[in-house]
Amino acid sequence: MAEEAKWYVVHTYSGYENKVKEGIEKTVGNRNMQDQIFEVQVPLEDSVEEKNGKQVVVQRKVFPGYVLINMIMNDDTWYVVRNTRGVTGFVGPGSKPVALSEEEVRKLGIASAQYKINVEVGESVQVMSGPFEGSVGEITEIRPQEGMVVVDLSIFGRETPVELSFEHIKKI
Repeated sequence: MAEEAKWYVVHTYSGYENKVKEGIEKTVGNRNMQDQIFEVQVPLEDSVEEKNGKQVVVQRKVFPGYVLINMIMNDDTWYVVRNTRGVTGFVGPGSKPVALSEEEVRKLGIASAQYKINVEVGESVQVMSGPFEGSVGEITEIRPQEGMVVVDLSIFGRETPVELSFEHIKKI
C-alpha cells in the first residue's frame, strides 16, 4: 500500500524558517527524494505598515518559528527533516510527528492546488503583464504546485531565467 502524503508542522529556531525551507529543498534535490517530500512552505501574509510617513505593504510570516511540509512520513524523510540545521522538531506529542487534519489544512489555506496550464517545457510563450510584458521566451521549467514557470528571456542580450506565474504568460 502506497503511503499518502500529509502536511506536517516543523518547529524551527526563530528567524530560521527560510533557511530550513532551503535546507530541506536542497537535501531533497541531492538525495532524489522528490517522490517523498513534495512541498515546503513558510506561509506569508501581506501587512500594511507605516514607514517614514508612507504606508507600505510588507510580507510577514503567518507562523513565525514554523515551517509546513507536505511529505510522506517514513524513517528517511523524518531523518532528513529532523537533521536539517535550524529544525528543533516536529509538532506533536513527544517525538511522534502528527499530521494536520484535512480540516486544519483547509483552514490554513495550504491545500496543494495543482495548477493546470497548457504549455510544455521547450515551448515559446509571451509575457502578458509585469516588467517583462511583451517579451518572448522559452519555458525551461514548470512548477504546477506553485503555479509558476521559469522562462528564458533575452535581457540585455543575455538569456536569463525568469520565474513567472501562469497567469502572466500566453502560449504563442
